[in-house]
Amino acid sequence: MSQPASPPGRPGPSPWWRSAVFYQVYPRSFMDSNGDGIGDLAGVHSRLGYLELLGVDAIWLNPVMRSPMADHGYDVSDPRDIDPLFGDAADFDALVEAAHARDIRVVMDLVPNHVSTEHPWFREALRAGPGSRARQRFHFRDGRGPDGGEPPNNWPSLFGGPAWTRITEPDGTPGQWYLHVFAREQADLNWDDEDVADDLEKTLRFWLDCGVDGFRIDVAHGMAKPPDLPDHEAWETNELLGHSPSDPRFNNPEVHDIHRRIRRVLDAYPDAVAIGEIWVDNHELFAEYLRPDELHLAFDFHLTLAGWDADAVRVAIEKGLAAVASVQASPTWTLSNHDVDREVTRYGGGAVGTARARAMMLVALALPGAVFVYNGAELGLPNVDLPDDVLQDPVWERSGHTERGRDGCRVPLPWEGKTPPFGFTSAASTWLPQPPEWSALTVEKQLEDVDSTLSLYRRAIELRSEQKEFAGDEVGWYGSPPGCLAFRRTGGLTCVLNAGDRPVELPEGTLLLASTPLTGRQLTPDAAAWLI
Repeated sequence: MSQPASPPGRPGPSPWWRSAVFYQVYPRSFMDSNGDGIGDLAGVHSRLGYLELLGVDAIWLNPVMRSPMADHGYDVSDPRDIDPLFGDAADFDALVEAAHARDIRVVMDLVPNHVSTEHPWFREALRAGPGSRARQRFHFRDGRGPDGGEPPNNWPSLFGGPAWTRITEPDGTPGQWYLHVFAREQADLNWDDEDVADDLEKTLRFWLDCGVDGFRIDVAHGMAKPPDLPDHEAWETNELLGHSPSDPRFNNPEVHDIHRRIRRVLDAYPDAVAIGEIWVDNHELFAEYLRPDELHLAFDFHLTLAGWDADAVRVAIEKGLAAVASVQASPTWTLSNHDVDREVTRYGGGAVGTARARAMMLVALALPGAVFVYNGAELGLPNVDLPDDVLQDPVWERSGHTERGRDGCRVPLPWEGKTPPFGFTSAASTWLPQPPEWSALTVEKQLEDVDSTLSLYRRAIELRSEQKEFAGDEVGWYGSPPGCLAFRRTGGLTCVLNAGDRPVELPEGTLLLASTPLTGRQLTPDAAAWLI
């Protein structure tokens, strides 16, 4: 079946990103080159051969711009410079050039919702005083109550506590409050201010001119705020980032004008891609971000959030496909990232969690669209239960040590050897400690094992890029036994998942790949298979 014609304004029928495998690099945890225990750009550069061997089409770099690192780079103080923690501009240029030489694209993280309180604009705003032009770039408000000692509204921060912090004015008196939907070190920008939009355009062009192939846009549904910043009483939560459809902090209609402005810049760089972090559950509202003059791709998290249940996985797939159907956009699939528990842990941990993670990887790679792999997923890494005294995620402090945060899924990768730091660094230890039992999961050990999770990823990505049966945008469902699902791509690939508790007979077809060794035509529980 031929691919449907692209709607007006969208690139041709097969832009590179439409079915790409993106590899998410969390730089501080990927590879350290200078012996400080923290990963860096030169470290990523040194392991490009590994990524080429894995077969990925692109890497997505979490933030490497200059930052005080209050939220590990998502508090940007200079969006057009490399933070010394990761290297310098020459390191970045060398990485991009070397990646392109291996036919690997490079996508950067973009953080347009907020900046660091160390950003020159925010420092200027503190000096300038109430009512100043400098404060208009942010959301400064007088407090409530007789002495202005209460926050301007009742919005909470996603990292715990109120979304407002009171400042001290230049004359030393208690002053206004500023909005920060995340940590207090991350001041939300006011996107009604033209300076904000103009500066982002400069940032986009700066990095695109450096050769990057696009951007993953952080909190892409959150930049626009309602003008009067009203109180909100119905603080319901849902599974998507913990906020409800009525949450005034997110998904305001004005956000689409921001994305159109971003898209106009990217259209001057024809192969560049804009990928939005969109925590929106409603299909119609989600699709609005993927109209021909807005984003190219948007993260769909339903598969990430689905538990180990065949019906839940099928619903997640159907939601992912339905969310993009009206705009003929490409769906996206991911099982983990730097903000959620690793799939091995979510699916039960140990051997069971590993088997299920291997099976779900085959499900994700069998689907039409783009796939995002979080570094370490290809090794079958679980979350790490870290001691309290090493936790660094601001969620830990902001929650009063009631929520442990995301550090457990950010532990540095094990590359080789039998003891930590497993070749990650020449230092004695890594910025988050690696567990000794990861000696069984190193890249070195798994490359030597044809049955390892890494070998399975390599083979699956290779087949996905080479086999004609992966063609087509549609998925047809088979009738399946309880606890199972099976679907067929229009190109001819069949994927079967057994999430039940007993073996099942595979349908007709030649076995292409299975997540576990098979006995005859029987697919064991906690396994998946591809057939053609």
